[in-house]
Amino acid sequence: MPESPKYYDRLRRKWVAATPEERVRQWFIDLLAETAGVPDWMMMSEVPMKYGQKSWRADIVVYSGDGSPLAIVECKRPGVELGSSVAEQALRYSTVQQVAYIFLTNGSQTYAYGRTENGFEALAKIPTYQEMKEKCRH
Repeated sequence: MPESPKYYDRLRRKWVAATPEERVRQWFIDLLAETAGVPDWMMMSEVPMKYGQKSWRADIVVYSGDGSPLAIVECKRPGVELGSSVAEQALRYSTVQQVAYIFLTNGSQTYAYGRTENGFEALAKIPTYQEMKEKCRH
């Protein structure tokens, strides 16, 4: 039987099934590293967490130098609408992790949100890693 296609997840340091959502996750890891300047060792993928009695997994979490979480990324397979249910899922994770940023992506659409005193507001672009760390110092 032929082996199914796989992607190498450089954060988990292992080969994973090449699902459409995984393709988006790996693309976004590359984007965070290459465009935003996030070092690999400051990101984790498939991060387990509990919200109430339920267990969840955040697709990607970006951390600061002191180990506190800066951002959560929710990845969906291409074609999945990034509507209110996806935003609510990311907000649940942000409640657990207390992040300053939330990113939602399906590979063709990406939305970035930054924490304010009253919740989250849409951002025009994904901040750099330096900008993420600076915001969290204030």
